[in-house]
Amino acid sequence: MSQNKDCPSSLPSNHPAVSFGKVGVLLVNLGTPDGTDYWSMRRYLAEFLSDKRVIEWSRWLWYPILYGIVLSKRPQKSGAAYKEIWNNELDESPLRTITRNQSDKLGELLKDLGDNVVVDWAMRYGNPSIKSRLDALKAQGCDRILVFPLYPQYSASTTATVNDEVFRALLTMRWQPTLRIVPPYHDDDTYISSLATSITTKLAELDEEPEVVLASFHGIPQSYFDKGDPYHCHCQKTGRLLKEKLGWDDKKFQVTFQSRFGPEEWLQPYTDKTVEKLAKDGVKRIAVLNPGFVADCLETLEEIAGEAAEIFEENGGTQFTHIPCLNESAEGMATLESVVRRELQGWV
Repeated sequence: MSQNKDCPSSLPSNHPAVSFGKVGVLLVNLGTPDGTDYWSMRRYLAEFLSDKRVIEWSRWLWYPILYGIVLSKRPQKSGAAYKEIWNNELDESPLRTITRNQSDKLGELLKDLGDNVVVDWAMRYGNPSIKSRLDALKAQGCDRILVFPLYPQYSASTTATVNDEVFRALLTMRWQPTLRIVPPYHDDDTYISSLATSITTKLAELDEEPEVVLASFHGIPQSYFDKGDPYHCHCQKTGRLLKEKLGWDDKKFQVTFQSRFGPEEWLQPYTDKTVEKLAKDGVKRIAVLNPGFVADCLETLEEIAGEAAEIFEENGGTQFTHIPCLNESAEGMATLESVVRRELQGWV
């Protein structure tokens, strides 16, 4: 049992066992299937695509489509895509591997704050669940928890749904921990500097520098933006600050959006269409990075490094470079550490 100065040094013999006085940090990423087989993919996609924050259509309209068509065909297609990037050595997705590594490294970086700071990680969809890790942190004596949705740019379909799930978990707790939620950090100086360093480091490895660099963010439906979601503005600010940091112009550096789903119009310009047009216009060398993802995953490794590269080369491009996410690199960990230390002020 951990105690602090505000609590009695001893308890009655019949008092329930309690543990308190520690501070928890919970990193939360989007999610991952447990495997690439049909049923693992179906469970994951059902949880993800039934979230009202992700698909805002009427349930009467969406559920017949989801359970009648999408979950019959998409698990096979998604499973095949995951197989191309799967970490076969650990039998898990790269997102799970990287997020766990980030958690472990962050715990080491925060050692100077003492043993009372505990770092853990969870997934919004799939395993380990947010509730299971909040319960685990509580069991270790964390009565104050900093929840870190790993999305630099805020969107209701990402950050807000993490918050929803966190507070749903609190509904089951008699003794709830005090919570803080990390705010968006799309314009954080360390984040922008880390991205710039990752870009210049990768480009220094190339024989010829790209003519155009695309910052490809995950898209959201245009209707979500029209309803007041700040995501588009956050992405554009990240892009502007990064472009200024690198000293590039609008021709050299462009912001695009990927991963559209369904019949709706999404944020534009679309990454795949932009890559195709650049190649057809005679651009031979491009590079693409994904500033909205803190860890490489299906959307970066398969959709960008795989599919976008094919589109570019099939339309006349000759050099396609994918710039990895910050992941658990020194720059990536510097960003996470800087944000967490700032948000823990007053607690440690």
